[in-house]
Amino acid sequence: MSSEPIIRCDGVGKAFQLYLHRNDQLKQILFGLWKKFYQEHWVLHDIGFEVGKGEKVGIIGRNGAGKTTLLQILCGITRPTRGSFEVKGRVAPILALGSGFDGLLTGRENAMIGGAILGLKRKEVEKRLPAIAEFADIGPFFDQPMRLYSSGMVARVAFAICANADADILIVDEALSVGDEVFQAKCEAFIADFAKTGTILMVSHDLRFLGDLCDRVIWIDEGAVRETGAPDVVIPHYREVVLAAA
Repeated sequence: MSSEPIIRCDGVGKAFQLYLHRNDQLKQILFGLWKKFYQEHWVLHDIGFEVGKGEKVGIIGRNGAGKTTLLQILCGITRPTRGSFEVKGRVAPILALGSGFDGLLTGRENAMIGGAILGLKRKEVEKRLPAIAEFADIGPFFDQPMRLYSSGMVARVAFAICANADADILIVDEALSVGDEVFQAKCEAFIADFAKTGTILMVSHDLRFLGDLCDRVIWIDEGAVRETGAPDVVIPHYREVVLAAA
């Protein structure tokens, strides 16, 4: 692993605006320069860490701890309210698989668009289409509108696109919790192979998989970093707290 930081978070905080009354959002648009018509709900507080090039880092924490929001910030889906972050290299964001697909387009057409969003040129995507179709393994449905797909089929296509994006960084949010066992095993095999050369930042409740894969684990609790360190140290501490709270 290189010591060169490829992902950096510095004092990152995120607050969402909660509107208690139906017209408050409109009031905020019209009169927000003079008065605040919302309450701030902070989901992340002063998050700071670095990930070195080639490092494999897992993020653990209970539901609602802020893990997904943090990954969304790093992928550019949402902006931090405070602090700064930097990501160097091409990212394959395996988040909310298939949420951006157009149901009226075929799997092949959505793969073309998805590849372009990940930074591939049209000819590059076209060259990778056979590999994407093979990885997704949904047969003739690849050329059918995605509104006919099951959620598992959508996830297969989305993961297949990311798996063929020639990314430097893989950012994964619970992708292994969808699809059947065969698909999950294929995803695990891809991530393990990617880990040999690439950088991975991964949220998962599969502590066994994170323990085997990761060099380091970051435990986020109530929006803040509670502990960071080797998986065989942090994961047992996390288990103790979760079991005590059960």
